[in-house]
Amino acid sequence: MLTKEEVIKLLNPVKDPFLHKTLEETNGIKDVTIKEEKKHVSVKLAIGKTNTAEQMQLQQQVVGILKKNGATTVGLRFEQLPEDVIRKYQPAAEKEKEASLLGGNTNTKFLAIASGKGGVGKSTVTVNLAIALQRLGKKVGVIDADIYGFSIPDMMGIDHRPQVRGQKIIPVERFGVKVISMGFFVEDNSPIIWRGPMLGKMLTSFFKEVEWGELDYLLLDLPPGTGDIAMDVHEMLPSCKEIIVTTPHPSAAFVAARAGQMAMKTEHEILGVVENMSYFESKKTGEKEYVFGHGGGQKLAEVLRKVLGQLRLEQPYEEEDEFAPSVYQTDHPNGQEYHRIASKVVAAMDD
Repeated sequence: MLTKEEVIKLLNPVKDPFLHKTLEETNGIKDVTIKEEKKHVSVKLAIGKTNTAEQMQLQQQVVGILKKNGATTVGLRFEQLPEDVIRKYQPAAEKEKEASLLGGNTNTKFLAIASGKGGVGKSTVTVNLAIALQRLGKKVGVIDADIYGFSIPDMMGIDHRPQVRGQKIIPVERFGVKVISMGFFVEDNSPIIWRGPMLGKMLTSFFKEVEWGELDYLLLDLPPGTGDIAMDVHEMLPSCKEIIVTTPHPSAAFVAARAGQMAMKTEHEILGVVENMSYFESKKTGEKEYVFGHGGGQKLAEVLRKVLGQLRLEQPYEEEDEFAPSVYQTDHPNGQEYHRIASKVVAAMDD
């Protein structure tokens, strides 16, 4: 009768049908039990994918090997290998598919930052929310999807362009955040005069042709309003969640509601509203002055969802050794508010 050691020796050369590596290489033989009186062998195997036709073929192969070598009956159980083992031995084609953010096999969470109109600070919110998430220990990327009005590289003080490695574009990294933008691919701030379909292809390439690596969050700075690019994003990323940015002015909140309604119609969950330029606080008196009106964010939240945060009208601190004109420092009042917003986003996205 076969011994446990003999069974392992017989099955070690058998290849996993998905990873094309031997069971010895993947450590796929998890348990062997022998019942000598009945000449019964029970084996537990771990493979790359369970409950498939390939598993059935493997089962027949293993049963044939063991019966040929003295077993009367064979019992088999299967489980899936750990993710790190699968990733290690995954065929290159499968890895490439997995690496694509549009492949559906990613743990990356998508978050779009939208607004009803321009000039409300949507890109500023995108940049600082991304950095706040990174400060919380998250791996973060940003797509500057505002293709006509790209501004994120300038806001973050990025002065170099992405590199190309093989067939992949390597995003620029600053403050620990990976960034890709149309601004990297135009010369001397030239205007973009492409039509909608061409822009849609460029946006798709930002997902498929950029080597993002492992990301916890990918933020998309959408163009204002409800145009072609915003619609393309809604179609490409059905699981994307959104934050709507507005100012306190009632008219800004009114048009922002349109962007929110479009998100809801395409079944995108709105996490909440960020009210930018909420007030100016006098350094002399400490009094708040509501320069752009009062209550627009709250009114918008009544239509959509809660207010995630309110940002004061104030510039980042000046730093001689680090040029990033729109990035708020951790000890800045707005930096602290972005930290609170990021914490709320993490709680909502992980829920």
